[in-house]
Amino acid sequence: MSGSLAARLFLRAISAPALSRPAARLADARLPRPLLRLWIAAWVKGYGVDLSEVRDPLDSFRCFNEFFVRALRPGARPLDPDPGALLSPSDSLLSVRGALPADGRLEQVKGRTYGLEQLLGSAEDAALFRAGAHATLYLSPAMYHRVHVPADGRITRWRYLPGRLYPVNALAVRHVEALFAVNERVVVHLESERFGPLAVVLVGATNVGRISLAFSPLRSNAGRPGGEARPPEPIPVARGDELGRFNLGSTVVLLAADPALAPAEAPVGSFVRMGQALWRRRPGRS
Repeated sequence: MSGSLAARLFLRAISAPALSRPAARLADARLPRPLLRLWIAAWVKGYGVDLSEVRDPLDSFRCFNEFFVRALRPGARPLDPDPGALLSPSDSLLSVRGALPADGRLEQVKGRTYGLEQLLGSAEDAALFRAGAHATLYLSPAMYHRVHVPADGRITRWRYLPGRLYPVNALAVRHVEALFAVNERVVVHLESERFGPLAVVLVGATNVGRISLAFSPLRSNAGRPGGEARPPEPIPVARGDELGRFNLGSTVVLLAADPALAPAEAPVGSFVRMGQALWRRRPGRS
């Protein structure tokens, strides 16, 4: 058996959503305090978590997942002051950024692409972004795992798309066809005041695999069917407001319909923080 085939079979075997639910129960369990302390300490040491920016004392967390989705100290993530900046919604590795190709194929890794329509679960929605830009943002286990609003505007709707829960590490990105479009994901649509339509796609991953939203009781990987929801009225949000959380995981794909965006200073391959500019509007565009 080739190494490539073995990797694909292994990844397929661990990607069933039901296999991640025991991990979710463990992460939510109220463990004895000494055991929980050991788990958190091992995670901090193993992944190099920066505790200086954590808002709450470690002893205040009642389960591991509360630590994982920890809040940061006020001011830990200043927002770029430029009103023409479209912000990173999360701490992440900026793995892909660019204009959306005319064929609607997004880069997953060099030599492997996936369809925008498949990612969003809608041909109509895909058409909104065909002249715009996209970025893929990978969150490592050490990072802050809350996702925030990238621009002032209104949340108009969101769609839950059940799927597999492959890992989103380098091995899976290389071997799983259309990884970000087959994993469980939640697509949040916003109408921004300055940049027009935006979509923030939160992609789940192996272990827990649960995505939660700040403005809705939706929880992914709970065995429920997918579908779209619309609020009675659009929900006003400001840049930097909390949008959702990854309860272990994962990846954000950010889509912008605005054709007048130019890449900001952070290069592809660098680590970016929530609130840092990913794009800026080109001079001469309001």
